[in-house]
Amino acid sequence: MRSLFLPALSALLLSACATGPHAGRSWQAGDHHVHSEWSVDWDRSTSPPTPIRGGDSPYTRSRNARQALAFGLSWMVHTDHGGPGHSAVTRDHAWPALQRARREVPALIQFNGMEFDVPAAEHASLIIAPSARERDELVEIERRFSRNEPVDGVQRDDAQTMLDALAHMRALPAPPLVFVNHPSRTATGVGQWGDVEPDELRAWHDAAPRVLVGMEGAPGHQAIRSERGLYRNSAAPTFGGFDQMTTQVGGVWDTLLAEGRRFWITATSDSHHNLRDGGRDYDPGEYSKTYVWARREAGDILDGLREGRMFAVTGDLIDALELTVRGADGRTPTATLGQTLPLPAGALMRIELKVRQPAIPNHHGQHPALEQMTLIVGSPGPDGTPVMQVHPVTADAWRSEGAWRIVTWTLPVPARGAFVRARGSNTRDTTPPADVPGEDPWQDLWFHSNPVFVDTGHADEASP
Repeated sequence: MRSLFLPALSALLLSACATGPHAGRSWQAGDHHVHSEWSVDWDRSTSPPTPIRGGDSPYTRSRNARQALAFGLSWMVHTDHGGPGHSAVTRDHAWPALQRARREVPALIQFNGMEFDVPAAEHASLIIAPSARERDELVEIERRFSRNEPVDGVQRDDAQTMLDALAHMRALPAPPLVFVNHPSRTATGVGQWGDVEPDELRAWHDAAPRVLVGMEGAPGHQAIRSERGLYRNSAAPTFGGFDQMTTQVGGVWDTLLAEGRRFWITATSDSHHNLRDGGRDYDPGEYSKTYVWARREAGDILDGLREGRMFAVTGDLIDALELTVRGADGRTPTATLGQTLPLPAGALMRIELKVRQPAIPNHHGQHPALEQMTLIVGSPGPDGTPVMQVHPVTADAWRSEGAWRIVTWTLPVPARGAFVRARGSNTRDTTPPADVPGEDPWQDLWFHSNPVFVDTGHADEASP
């Protein structure tokens, strides 16, 4: 089993006046899964198939960027679908459209990317690091490795091609990022996987742990009342708008974290066609946001995504979050999202969660009230199954300081170390219930943090 424990990082103080490497950082809201008119349809009566502009989304990249900015985002990734020969569309059309959008909406940080057709699986958001080669790097990855790219009948739907793609990305001078999209959308039941299986996540993360760093915790397509998230199988729905891999305590995500994996979650729009225009989606930032603790610059935002300094939220339930872990004696440093804190087994650790509710209404015109929050602690079990502890707190039991809501929990450090994460909702459900047809997503809002790790220094004992 991979060690849960990495060298401890310096404390991160979540305040705008932080010093050192954290100076100037604040919460930057964004979205890494947005489609435009260059998610084309295909005329398959020709050979090779001819791209049909606007086939899967009617919007320009500039329009998407303007909407993202209007809905409170500071960064966004353009992620159009691939297809037979689509790398030429990326090179000749999508790239110039991105350049135009950057000129027309300069206040929004815009990343080059695509919804990568994962060989032997489904989809992932591919985020290219800005550089003089960002166009050519994306075109080459798509041309060489995308599952749906070939026009000659050669199949790429095999596991080795994905591993080759990750090896290629890992070796680039500025490696990109990959987040697996809607991981359980093809599941056939709870814990019954489809095109994305936990062992595939492990294999991809093992191949490039600094490239493939996580998954959508909350998939897009949240405006669809009949099948929230476009999770069409009623036996495998979303739960509170989040994927079952994220929401099940002791489930897939917790198991990966207990194995020591730095594997993060996000929330996205998967925007194609807005509900107001007759579609089934929300615009970027309208309903879902991924907040990254970073300076308002592309490189630091990518660093925050890579290092796990982020949380996912729907419906603007909160707009800031601080999750910290320290020794209860007050003599040890503090660790926060994505970081590791060294503490001896059995020592008392103090967990503090602070979240802030926005002062302005959300984009549905509401001020949703936070009703409950839950602190979640997991540790590696002797058989590989994580041992979980939960601490739910309702509104009548937490402390309030202005717009901030504060929860604390003091408990002994598990022998094999631990990870700590948090979630909360505007509902009284401490466990997100299965989503059902017809429910209003604005009445079922959640946030989920990424984890903090605790290192007891007994990594060898974590192995079964």
